[in-house]
Amino acid sequence: MTMLNYHVEAGGQLAGALQVPGDKSISHRAVMFAALAEGTSEITGFLSGEDCLCTMRAFRAMGVEIEQLSATHLRVHGVGLYGLKAPATALDLGNSGTSMRLMSGLLSGQKFASELIGDASLSRRPMRRIVEPLRQMGAQIETTPAGTAPLRIVPATKLSAISYASPVASAQVKSGLLLAGLYAEGITEVREPGISRDHTERMLRAFGVKVESGAGVAALAGGQRLHAADVAVPADISSAAFFMVGAAIVPGSELLLRGVGINPTRDGIIEILRRMGVAIELRNLRDVGGEPVADLLVRAPSQLRAIDIGHDLVTLAIDEMPAVFIAAACAQGTTVITGAEELRVKESDRIAAMCDGLEALGIAALAQPDGARITGGSLRGGTVDSHGDHRIAMSFAIAALRAQAPLTILDCANVDTSFPGFVELAGGAGLKISADPQS
Repeated sequence: MTMLNYHVEAGGQLAGALQVPGDKSISHRAVMFAALAEGTSEITGFLSGEDCLCTMRAFRAMGVEIEQLSATHLRVHGVGLYGLKAPATALDLGNSGTSMRLMSGLLSGQKFASELIGDASLSRRPMRRIVEPLRQMGAQIETTPAGTAPLRIVPATKLSAISYASPVASAQVKSGLLLAGLYAEGITEVREPGISRDHTERMLRAFGVKVESGAGVAALAGGQRLHAADVAVPADISSAAFFMVGAAIVPGSELLLRGVGINPTRDGIIEILRRMGVAIELRNLRDVGGEPVADLLVRAPSQLRAIDIGHDLVTLAIDEMPAVFIAAACAQGTTVITGAEELRVKESDRIAAMCDGLEALGIAALAQPDGARITGGSLRGGTVDSHGDHRIAMSFAIAALRAQAPLTILDCANVDTSFPGFVELAGGAGLKISADPQS
């Protein structure tokens, strides 16, 4: 197996204007909903990272014709809510938790059996949080004894709508249940203890489905059909976050990020960095397919300041938190992060991975069950293990801008799951980075 490591020289400064790839969450949903729609949909700005390609391949395996007109442009010939066909083999979803949790919902309503598998990382991630409420709806799903993939789904006699109070605010759980709800009798309602991403609700409406939603609740009636719609995918704020932090940690930096999705359920990174003293200007605000989009101009302060980051902000920036750890390491004072226990069950234990990596680079980073205490200081050079986690790898690559000596980041191949072309784009913006395959 080939291992990919990053080598990043110390120092540098990000500058200029750039556009990061399309939003991963929206790209997944665009393929799924277009496949279930009646008619032909065009998707532009599609993220051709491995996670989203796994979703595309899964629907092709179920008989959906998807033309890839370019790396970022798809034409999907929808088969309707009941037009999917039984796949010949297990559907391999690679590293994509979004694919597995959402597809477990929509496949629960099919008249054929299916099996969802993934890589070693995905096979460790918790699936009971989606499987248990689906079973309450009547779905027939088996997991491993540990509640993990592979997931084996057999046709249910019928699905019945439920009103489900989720113990966690999770867009993946909510979305999986709403997709199952399309096949259920009655109104499926999901209530959450906090805010989660609302891309599913917004996009279902664009495909003609009536969805009721409000603070912490979303509901839809079963039996509604999806009608073809074109989707323009904005740049991914989770990918933009690495460059936002990279610009923020080097005094004098100014960077423009074009066409970034600023969905209010995802914009926590903007508020966090502003509280740390970063000037972020939203330019050219517009609406693209129901999603708010803007160009972000990021200007670094002379010194970042430490802040307290609680659950409310963490929820709005859960995927961006590894990059936030780097900002905290470069801030004056001690940043306290709480309410972030969800980071423990991502592609890696991101709290442990980030704190271990920061400690290896000379930063006092004390891991807590639900967060961390990080005291800013000087980053020395050294070697950090990303544990195969794309966001850990990119976060430490950006940290090299403030390091005193070069960094080597191990096990970075999975960056392609969310950010193909990261090395080239980062290098063009001013990061002194190279990728080194190891056999």
